[in-house]
Amino acid sequence: MSALSGALRARVRLVSWQQAGLFHSGVRFLASDKDLLLKLRKKTGYSFMNCKKALQKFSNDIKQAETWLHQQAQKEGWNKASKLQGRKTSEGLVGLLHEGNTAVMVEVNCETDFVARNVKFQQLVQQLAVGTLRHCQKQEQSLTSFLKGFFGGDELLQMKTEEALMKDQLAMTIGKLGENMTMKRAVWVMASSDMFIGSYMHGTPAVGIPSLSSMSFGKYGALVICQAADHSFKGNVSELGRRLGQHVVGMSPLSVGSVEDESSGETETRMLAQPYLLEPDLTVGQYVQPRGIHVLDFVRFECGEETEPSESS
Repeated sequence: MSALSGALRARVRLVSWQQAGLFHSGVRFLASDKDLLLKLRKKTGYSFMNCKKALQKFSNDIKQAETWLHQQAQKEGWNKASKLQGRKTSEGLVGLLHEGNTAVMVEVNCETDFVARNVKFQQLVQQLAVGTLRHCQKQEQSLTSFLKGFFGGDELLQMKTEEALMKDQLAMTIGKLGENMTMKRAVWVMASSDMFIGSYMHGTPAVGIPSLSSMSFGKYGALVICQAADHSFKGNVSELGRRLGQHVVGMSPLSVGSVEDESSGETETRMLAQPYLLEPDLTVGQYVQPRGIHVLDFVRFECGEETEPSESS
């Protein structure tokens, strides 16, 4: 009897260890699934439910799952975009990207300020700015002066990024955030090595930080193209350019004008004849002339404005 009991106990222990082994094997499998799920979720930003569905559909092949998720999101985004088309987009952001002697500004609009503060919307603005900048840099022209150009909404939609056409990126963002959005415009500037581009952004959202140090968001933006008269300016050109951009944003000039122009006061629209925003006792011309700086051109964007951007004539 005791021998039989001992055999039964040994069998129970054997079964228990086998079951335990099966159980722990299952835990390892589930943990592996969870790791893939978390990785896919972090990489794509899609919901856990959709990521899980994609992994199950492709037997945990994360590359196929990611491709399928993007395709589905694009499809759903286009469906939602078609439903929301026509709804007013008066909010949004201006994005400014400045790298060396090349700079771009873009404007992307949405329905509410709430969405404009969303990181996904800001990522869309950044994608458009990067795409515009890379498009311009491909020209590889030997400059002796500066070049400036504008893109309208239709041109921006056809612009390519590393991931997809901008129109597809737009549709996917609409699908995620549920608001109508439009890519309104972009401007690009390239200057020769003896010039510099000043840039300034105002109205930066409290939420959201661009992943590029040279990228900024706001409601108003300005680019100012300048040249040192004798190529010996010793000051901080970045700070000087920022100050001139701040003036353009604050005073809304319509043309550059000349340092010889006499100011007509508060109604003056020629930049160099306007009272300088930061030192109103001086005109802008009186501020830059002693520093040996020529202001050649500028562009001003205001988010939501219906008129053409201010630029020198």
